[in-house]
Amino acid sequence: QVQLVESGGGLVQAGGSLRLSCAASGGTFSYYAMGWFRQAPGKDREFVATISTTGGDTYYADSVKGRFTISRDNAKNTVWLQMNSLKPEDTAVYYCAARNSIVVVTAVDRYDYWGQGTQVTVSS
Repeated sequence: QVQLVESGGGLVQAGGSLRLSCAASGGTFSYYAMGWFRQAPGKDREFVATISTTGGDTYYADSVKGRFTISRDNAKNTVWLQMNSLKPEDTAVYYCAARNSIVVVTAVDRYDYWGQGTQVTVSS
């Protein structure tokens, strides 16, 4: 059983930056592909970014490509999401997720473990 704890959310002005962290415990972190998702009020949870077990492959939603960067450190059991040039439409609860596979996917229902989420609010 893997436990995931996100941190780093907050309130930021448009154009600003935030760095989200997700600390994992209870499993062998390097076995898991990791993903970041977000959910805005009244909307479905959506894919943001994912990274392979080794960090060699990353994929991004078109809406964040070029602004967000996902990275991981298997020695620290941590995955990060660096968010730059934030926009009001990036406002959401951001969730970290783990998938027990070397294959990276973007579908919400393909992930096995989820964190509790961290709120990101971008003011205009």
